[in-house]
Amino acid sequence: MEKEKKYEKMAVVHPHAAGIDIGSKSHWVATGQNKEDVKEFGVYTEDLHAICQHLKDRNVTDVAMESTGNYWKAPFILLQTYGFKVILVNGKYTKNAKGKKTDLLDCQWIQKLHTLGMLEGSFIPDNDTEKLRHFCRHRQSMIEDSASLIPKMQKALRQTNIRLDNALSDITGLSGRAIIEAIIEGHRDPEYLASLIKFRVKKSKEEIIKALTGDWRDEYIFELKQSY
Repeated sequence: MEKEKKYEKMAVVHPHAAGIDIGSKSHWVATGQNKEDVKEFGVYTEDLHAICQHLKDRNVTDVAMESTGNYWKAPFILLQTYGFKVILVNGKYTKNAKGKKTDLLDCQWIQKLHTLGMLEGSFIPDNDTEKLRHFCRHRQSMIEDSASLIPKMQKALRQTNIRLDNALSDITGLSGRAIIEAIIEGHRDPEYLASLIKFRVKKSKEEIIKALTGDWRDEYIFELKQSY
């Protein structure tokens, strides 16, 4: 009780604050500490607009939200569009704060802490930086995914007895890609394929031609094309 009284005596920093507990199936919004101040909303776009209007109707100006995963992004951006001052808080800060009453919902606890100015928002980049970060992360993911397919390409080639990995140290280098693209396009002449090697290699021309002479099985060429 003593701790609870200390919270009650603290100065109000954000008098028109709301707390939102972001979930995967629903969002809980608190605009005060009474039972009637809590409302559950869905997660669809129309529900997000309903949240914004709900907060507008209650003269809310500052919003703190807590979320697991990346479910926060869409409501965060929309709340900003409506003109609210929004912060995303780390769950460990709200859970570590002492004095929480057991009958308070998470959204009410977030609202209370934000009203008292006890929450700090996580770093959120501006829209242009966020776009660039998203593209960079997507690119990195694509690179990592493509790297995992290189062994499948090598396997498909070996199963047609095309030993490109013996002829070249890197089958995804400039020469390796040129040969693979030619194979996918339907070229089967080993001498022509060998002529696509643009740099000096340790293997002799004769050995490279042998390495590029194979048993052209359609199913493995299909796998090679899909992986490439």
